[in-house]
Amino acid sequence: MTAPDTPTPEVPTRGPARPGPYIITGILLAIAIILPLTVPIYARQAPELFGMPFFYWYQMLWVLIDAGLLWICYRLIVTEDRRRRDAVRGDTDSPAHDRYGKREGER
Repeated sequence: MTAPDTPTPEVPTRGPARPGPYIITGILLAIAIILPLTVPIYARQAPELFGMPFFYWYQMLWVLIDAGLLWICYRLIVTEDRRRRDAVRGDTDSPAHDRYGKREGER
């Protein structure tokens, strides 16, 4: 037996997106990519840190900074995604609803 060829209604899985978290994430990612690639900023030997030239320790510092920036971006996007999903479900008990207030359309 085959399923009938009736179209299924399209039910949204997420509410409307706010541009703020995505813009902040884009800026943080741009910083994490562009600054380590601008070699003239750190193409020198002084100052040294524990005998290591600036050229090397500056790049190693950016590994840690990038990890922190990526974590912040991840948390921003996950929080926004939860807020959008809760807006569709109408889940007023979720932490995202408490954090961001009423759903779209509620006043």
